[in-house]
Amino acid sequence: MDSISSKKKREAKVWSIANQKGGVGKTTTTVNLATALAACKKKVLIIDLDPQGNASTGLGVEPDARQQSIYQVMIEGLPITRAVRSTDVPRMHVISSGVELSGAELELVGLAEREFKLVNAIGPLLDQFDYILIDCPPALGLLTLNALVASDAVLVPLQTEFYALEGLSHLLRTIDRVKRGLNRRLQIQGVVLTMYDRRNNLCEMVAADVRAFLGEKVFNTVIPRNVRVSEAPSHGKPVLLYDVACAGSQAYIKLAGEILRNEQVRVTEPAVA
Repeated sequence: MDSISSKKKREAKVWSIANQKGGVGKTTTTVNLATALAACKKKVLIIDLDPQGNASTGLGVEPDARQQSIYQVMIEGLPITRAVRSTDVPRMHVISSGVELSGAELELVGLAEREFKLVNAIGPLLDQFDYILIDCPPALGLLTLNALVASDAVLVPLQTEFYALEGLSHLLRTIDRVKRGLNRRLQIQGVVLTMYDRRNNLCEMVAADVRAFLGEKVFNTVIPRNVRVSEAPSHGKPVLLYDVACAGSQAYIKLAGEILRNEQVRVTEPAVA
């Protein structure tokens, strides 16, 4: 852990990247937004909380190199600092997902304080990073619940498709219940529209509906459909390392810039009496 320690104490922003639907670009957004934030000189940690382990694979972490994973942290009590590993991206680290995590939902059911396993473990890392991004599974089960309890905010990747708003409404209700019952600080960080195709009228209609529904909570930056983004995980690289010039990479760089500008505005805004 020497490589990520710092004399300056700070409190990481902990965000869940969540959507109960699969195939919306959740893991892609986690990996590439983290990479873009690291390129902006931020120290970033990805916690791969999805049993599929796609974020780990997309960062080149081989399955046989995941013995100290988030499963061991949450279920077996491994100190979380021992599960952190570096990546090929400067200033970016990852806690991988192991194959054992697929059974964690059932194992958590019988444990005391089952919703608080992650938040209770994450404390030693909060002064080590600027951002901690948690890649959630595509389901609203106990793993996602642990992520929401541990987080300050939720970033929602949303595919511009017909049923987008229906799924979003369900997720927002879940976030509201968690906020009222388990984590009062939980906020909606924002919604990012993914797999966007400006030539498709449906994409334009869905985007307009989402913006009408959530207003400024929807990021101005949209992530386009891009073949280079789809190819990058098979090479064990974020798309920003695979092809920084492609449209997908440029969109994630723009998204990181928008997030950092928004964060700066929140810091400098005067308090309202």
